[in-house]
Amino acid sequence: MRDFIFPVRHDGDLGLQAQLRRQLIDAIVDGRLSGSDPLPSCRRLAQSLGVSRNTVVLAYQALADEGLLISRERVGYFVNTDMAFDQIETKSSYPELEAGQSVDWWNRLRLRPSELVNVEKPRNWRRYPYPFIYGQPDQTLFPVSTWRMCSRQALGIEAIESWTKDNFNEDDPRLIEEIRTRVLPRRGIKAAPSEILITLGAQNALYLIAELLAGPGKTLAVENPGYVDTRNIFALNGTQLRPIPVDREGIVVDQRLDGCACVYVTPSHQSPTTVTLPLERRIALLERAQRSDFIVIEDDYEAEANFLHAPTTALKAMDRSGRVVYIGSFSKYLGPGLRMGYMVAAEEFIQEARMLRRLMLRHPATNNQRTMALFIAGGHYDALVHRLQRDFRSRWEIMGEGLARFLPDFAPRPSCGGTSFWLEGPKSLDTDVLAADALKEGIVIEPGSLHFLSKKPPRNFMRLGFSSMVPKRIAPGLEALSRLIDRGPGKPE
Repeated sequence: MRDFIFPVRHDGDLGLQAQLRRQLIDAIVDGRLSGSDPLPSCRRLAQSLGVSRNTVVLAYQALADEGLLISRERVGYFVNTDMAFDQIETKSSYPELEAGQSVDWWNRLRLRPSELVNVEKPRNWRRYPYPFIYGQPDQTLFPVSTWRMCSRQALGIEAIESWTKDNFNEDDPRLIEEIRTRVLPRRGIKAAPSEILITLGAQNALYLIAELLAGPGKTLAVENPGYVDTRNIFALNGTQLRPIPVDREGIVVDQRLDGCACVYVTPSHQSPTTVTLPLERRIALLERAQRSDFIVIEDDYEAEANFLHAPTTALKAMDRSGRVVYIGSFSKYLGPGLRMGYMVAAEEFIQEARMLRRLMLRHPATNNQRTMALFIAGGHYDALVHRLQRDFRSRWEIMGEGLARFLPDFAPRPSCGGTSFWLEGPKSLDTDVLAADALKEGIVIEPGSLHFLSKKPPRNFMRLGFSSMVPKRIAPGLEALSRLIDRGPGKPE
């Protein structure tokens, strides 16, 4: 029998047994191991790999339990030849076709999302010493132990029976109940289970809303500056966009909202300026919505990040005519990679959104829904919110002190917290150029021009996030950015 080498790393992310199982499966699938020869004995393989014999025994037994190996008494383990691992034959039984004209995909596509302008962020941003990047978490703050515990509970027999079946268009009722009774009351919102829909984050909710309420011939009022993804999602289906200016109190409420089908707002922390819409203007917006007959889309993406005073009541909590469609998300606290959000609206709207979601993806993964439900029910979400509010406040204060010291010419907008600062620099500053130069110095910033819906947007704005920044690096990062600005664009140090 030929000897096979199964390399394992003693310092790898996977355990030794898991690594060995993966190596064995790969060898079986690609044909390096066949059913004619026995596998190396447990003792022999353990000695060659430098692992315990028990590690090999458990790996062999696990693959035998899965039907990949067969154990023959006094002989050893063999590959189960009944398993279908045959590779596709390389020689085709049909005649080779002549090469024809390639498809002109560019002209055939009805939509071209790649042409839309998006906020670009380096994928390897963690490698930069000063990542003032927005919307990314500090992974050291993730509640690993409690999330893992809830994940294990979601893998219990009873839970598995509930989420392995096809739920068609329904969500996990336990998660709906936890959101209804534990999460929404924090924002003053009362809702029935039939008025809540689980989404794959805020973008999924916005896409559903755009398909149901907008399109050609419809107008959406958007904050200017505002959230880029919202503009792109609605523009993609032919909706006319109407930019509405944002002042130091949020979106301006006046006659420019009249004639719109929907108005999109981020009242808790306006994106990207972070200002909070005051109560008086919230009332004015709802009154105008009633008078002008438009729907208000409330994106409460950073509601839990208000740590300076009691949060202002959500628009949805003040809604008495069912005109507000509310979007919530767990991304800012558990991480955007979880892709877990929710939407609250009138039952009639949620019913149609549920059926549209079914055509797209049926429903978000129910095992993740159950894990999230257990995480909230166990009090872990509340504990995480309180912990991160303290941490964000500390970083927010460090950022404020650093900006006053190193960037005194930049005017931050007033805010009630959040995880970023929106800065207006001197008129002569081009933050698009600054961002490119800063990246070369290990500093990640976000130029502000993309957030403006204008042919000639101002280029002296930028957003600095701090949720992913190690606190001790904030001040040195701002100092390095200040030196770069003083040096001027494109000039070497």
